[in-house]
Amino acid sequence: MALIGECAAIKTFCEHFGLDLRPDLRAFAEQLAPTYSGLAVVVVSPTSALVGETARSQKLRANKVYHALIFFAIAMGLVLMTDLRLSVALMVGALGIIISGVLDAEEAYAAVSWKTVFLLASLIPLGRAVESTGTAAWIADQILHTIGDVEIWQLQLVISVLATIFTLVMSNMGATVLLVTLAISIAIQAGANPAVFALTVALATSNSFLLPTHQVNALIMGPGKYKVADFMRAGGGMTVLFLIVLMVMMRLVF
Repeated sequence: MALIGECAAIKTFCEHFGLDLRPDLRAFAEQLAPTYSGLAVVVVSPTSALVGETARSQKLRANKVYHALIFFAIAMGLVLMTDLRLSVALMVGALGIIISGVLDAEEAYAAVSWKTVFLLASLIPLGRAVESTGTAAWIADQILHTIGDVEIWQLQLVISVLATIFTLVMSNMGATVLLVTLAISIAIQAGANPAVFALTVALATSNSFLLPTHQVNALIMGPGKYKVADFMRAGGGMTVLFLIVLMVMMRLVF
């Protein structure tokens, strides 16, 4: 038997169980050599579901690894190589994992972050209300009317900021559809290239780092136990950096 620990604890253990303590390793000299093996310290979070559980009670399914990899590959293949919607492609992979026994329905259900579900569900009517009532268009018109006559690059920056703001409260597709027409009209009135302004909107509506309202941000919010303040701290700099890079590259390329 090879024991690793404090000398006093090992001596106490050997005395208690009547074991002979050898001064050095013999049978395990090769297996425990630093060039062959190592030690790892694993810390379990106090809020983890693993507290009080064992490897056996966690239903570790080593024989299902290949099933999980296969259905993951199928889902990614459908996303990249077919015209199926992302939700449908991922649902195919999820159903395959459940049917093959990698997870059962209860485990899959328990893994759902219901905060994320309600967050995304509430954004749908909010975005549609902002778009259908003309609120977004009114806000854009008022801002552009307020800034008056400015340089073309400044107009482009304002459009980028508007697209960034709108994509935080509605889908990026909806924000793009809403602002592209407005951006083209502004570009024509200012004597700028309307295609460049339309491309600016299309790129700026992907600037969704500031809030967990984007689907990708929302999906990691629950498992990571993040708060809105965490996204604002980490995403604030990313949002500004995105706008700077966008404006610089648009000026250099176009």
